[in-house]
Amino acid sequence: MLEADVAIVGAGAAGLSLAHRLSRPQPGSRTVSVLLIDAPPGPLRPPSRTWCFWEQDHGPYDHVLIAAWQTLRVRPPHGPAIADDIAPLRYKMIRSEDFEKLVHRDLAQSEHVRCVEATAETVESVSDGALVHIRTADGRPHSVRARWVFDSRPLGSLPAARTTLLQHFHGWFIRSDRPQFDPDTVELMDFRTPQPAHGLSFGYLLPIERNQALVEYTEFSSTLLTRPAYESALRHYTTDVLGLRDIDIVDTETGVIPMTDARFARETAPSVFRIGAAGGATRPSTGYTFAAAQRQARAIADALGEGRRPLPPPAHSARSRAMDAVMLRALDSGRVDGAAFFSRLFSQVPMKRLLRFLDGRTHLHEDIAVGVRTPVLPMLTSAAELLYLPRRPFPRP
Repeated sequence: MLEADVAIVGAGAAGLSLAHRLSRPQPGSRTVSVLLIDAPPGPLRPPSRTWCFWEQDHGPYDHVLIAAWQTLRVRPPHGPAIADDIAPLRYKMIRSEDFEKLVHRDLAQSEHVRCVEATAETVESVSDGALVHIRTADGRPHSVRARWVFDSRPLGSLPAARTTLLQHFHGWFIRSDRPQFDPDTVELMDFRTPQPAHGLSFGYLLPIERNQALVEYTEFSSTLLTRPAYESALRHYTTDVLGLRDIDIVDTETGVIPMTDARFARETAPSVFRIGAAGGATRPSTGYTFAAAQRQARAIADALGEGRRPLPPPAHSARSRAMDAVMLRALDSGRVDGAAFFSRLFSQVPMKRLLRFLDGRTHLHEDIAVGVRTPVLPMLTSAAELLYLPRRPFPRP
């Protein structure tokens, strides 16, 4: 039996972030032994993807960023674009494989963290800790005993919710022989795409160099598209909307992010906790997860270093989740036009304040100021409806 103070199940963004922080304890804090359980290569490992987030000035992962920007632009369905400087914040993009290489390099030099390649089958609560039953790639069963277990594996199904939409997207990494992109500005939401009958769609363009970019087609809706439909939507956006010519597709990415007002359990047993998306780190109104996973990892590491019980804190405040629930209901019910809703919000609220709002770092009066710039009557109707709507299961996409 393997033993450690902490077992981390899953080596996605949340699991790796927590292991990375615990591998470098702060001076004067308690040191804990850590076992990171990573699934063998295969279907249980997530595909390569990009993560975007924003933070002020420099951060711990800056040297492996693909790019960073200080100007964001939103394009309404009609009319002039809305652009704003978010300084001192910077909007950052990192690829998962670069993040993994950085973390595993540092973990290899740590005396406190061991990595095990195995499939975690079950987690069993026992006296003063938990057992993680694992199976190695050659089929051999083992057990890991830990005082604390942090499980970051995706849930088998979403918790019951009043509203669940899916943010689903398909993207191309593209390259051109000639400069076609403004490397200083992100096209955050471009609503000049054909809008679906229910939900909303937008283009998203992250310029890496003048001749390289990541371009994506995204929808918020309850059903997914077929692969040919995503490809067709991207071709229309790149060619007919952006007017790009002579581009080569060098890589692709596809993803589905639940946007839900479900309640995610952060504790499943006295010594077993969920982190990352499984622990509610995804912001319901936007789908951003990476920054919240960093906040959770920092809080857990601080608690362990101080000898406290390391229950992960809520990734988002109760007020933020309540406002998100109202917005999701208004979108799903069709009471608000999604493209018009977001265009109006970005045109009337400075982007830097909106990013602070999405991080939950605004005060009540600032939240109210954001709220009154939304369609007030549809939002109030949606808020009232939430009081009696039942929570229902949603099948995993």
